[in-house]
Amino acid sequence: MSVRTVLLNRRVAGGCSKVWCGVPRPLVHIRSASVAEPGTRRSDEEHLWEAASHMPFSRARIGSFFQERSVLRNPFLEDTLLRGYLRRHLPQEAALSDLCAFGERVVNEVDEWGRECEVTPPRLVHFDPWGCRVDHIVTSPAWKRMKDLSAQEGLVAIGYERSFGEWSRVYQMSKLYIFSPSSGLYTCPLAMTDGAAKVIQSIGASWPVDEAYSRLTTRQPERFWTSGQWMTERQGGSDVGSGTETVAVPQSDGSYKLHGFKWFTSATDADMTLTLARVQDTTGATTTGSRGLSLFYAEVSRDEGGRLRGIEVQRLKDKLGTRQMPTAELLLDGLPAHRLSEEGRGVASIANMLTITRIHNSVSAAAAMRRVVQLARDYATRRSAFGKLLKDHPLHMQTLARMEVETRGAFLLVMDVCRLLGREESGMATQLDTHLLRLLTPVVKLYTGKQAVAVVSEGLESFGGQGYIEDTGLPGLLRDAQVLSIWEGTTNVLSLDVLRCVARSSGMVLHAYFTHVKSLLAGASSVSSLAPAVNTVDGALSELQKFVEVAATRAPTYLELAARDLAYSLARIYTGALLIDHACWKGASPSDTYAALRWCEQDLCPVVTKQAKGCYDPSTPPLDAALVYDQPT
Repeated sequence: MSVRTVLLNRRVAGGCSKVWCGVPRPLVHIRSASVAEPGTRRSDEEHLWEAASHMPFSRARIGSFFQERSVLRNPFLEDTLLRGYLRRHLPQEAALSDLCAFGERVVNEVDEWGRECEVTPPRLVHFDPWGCRVDHIVTSPAWKRMKDLSAQEGLVAIGYERSFGEWSRVYQMSKLYIFSPSSGLYTCPLAMTDGAAKVIQSIGASWPVDEAYSRLTTRQPERFWTSGQWMTERQGGSDVGSGTETVAVPQSDGSYKLHGFKWFTSATDADMTLTLARVQDTTGATTTGSRGLSLFYAEVSRDEGGRLRGIEVQRLKDKLGTRQMPTAELLLDGLPAHRLSEEGRGVASIANMLTITRIHNSVSAAAAMRRVVQLARDYATRRSAFGKLLKDHPLHMQTLARMEVETRGAFLLVMDVCRLLGREESGMATQLDTHLLRLLTPVVKLYTGKQAVAVVSEGLESFGGQGYIEDTGLPGLLRDAQVLSIWEGTTNVLSLDVLRCVARSSGMVLHAYFTHVKSLLAGASSVSSLAPAVNTVDGALSELQKFVEVAATRAPTYLELAARDLAYSLARIYTGALLIDHACWKGASPSDTYAALRWCEQDLCPVVTKQAKGCYDPSTPPLDAALVYDQPT
């Protein structure tokens, strides 16, 4: 008879014996009973408990199996597409060595800091111990280390030093791509800092912003500044023309004082900010609409008593994700400021900022996808289920392969827009490049934002239940990804921006698009292994051209209904052409070819598919509204 059987029989026969006592004794107490006092003999029960001590789940033991966790390795060395892309376009040893070394730093230092930022979110201290209003936003030490690192590594400066000419932006964004998933969301203040530097540079870095520009683009941690971007007010975000109530009161020295309420200010602990306001005339009147908005520069500073000058922090936002970063509601009550733009030209002046921040958003999206794929594929080599490792289950590999294809497509789309930006800034852009940059900036932002949520969600699922457990760090990837389709313009807002871009250029941006895609496909015409992908992209491009010709003859509401699907079609076709092009270069691998073929298995031109089903007909909007607001009879 086994020890387990003896113990169970004793329990049944003895009822509530001194061993079971109705309620189980604390295990440590039972364990101490196995040590006899001097001069005494241990009972049979105590011998039985001791004999049972080898059982794997007895007393304080919890079993011998612990699942091996996924391991983060150097994100530069682990990313074959990134390395291949840079070998093709930026084969500079200085850049590659720097990225490799930075990848090691991300693994050995930065990733842990990012986790610290997540578990130690910012908090707001309104008052000091004596009741004085101080409005201190207290952030973690790791958040402060991120700022120093950003300066040291040149995460903004690289874009302005331009040591690699037209490829400087690709180099900068490659570094941010490595940094982003481990950054504790510090990429958000860096995006706004880069955007502010771009605006100041385009306007002219003269007094009073010349010192600010120097600080935004320095590599010296003690001088480095970050910038906020305080645009959103209570009436809305993207519609700044009708939603901005903040007023700017002229001062006798030519400066202004701002009065208003900013509803959503990201990275509120920044050293300076750019913001929109309406200039008051001598009667206190302002101009309504976008024509009344001007762009202002303001430093965030404190007076001798430690109180913020002209700012009251009302509260920090309680967000789904991006919890590492302080986002606040601010009352501007006489904030000293300087006007940067011509009066009434504020919206036009932030166009460069939006280009930069949308590209940063896209880089973060592609980086989130790459990180979750990297972790998931490593986990697949460690986790066994149903008798074999996950990597040996074909269905699991199929799922990861689909995620990989999406990630590769996103990366190439993002980097091509970075390439175009670099060409523009270095004075090498052709008119075609300029048109492509204008069209593709909203396209890459809206498409990668949506891709990131889907891929990261699938990535969490590949870890099973552990993907849902907070202290693995995995759920934070998904929470943070959700902001990527919202910040700097939602999918619908950006889809309409694509239409405005087409209209304002009289269709020239689309002409540039069709021309460039055809040139990319022509370069692959002699590669037989890519023929199915080339034919698919070419066919989708022809269908898209026909759609544009038909849509031009319809009412404006027709294209507005089609805007989202049109943007998706532009993204998928262009990405397909980029994957094909990358698979053609001499250093390409069979996996590059396979990725291009797999990308082209999807519907590359959904706008034509939906058009054939009547989705944009005039009868659709009222039917949509009736469906959404269907009421019981």
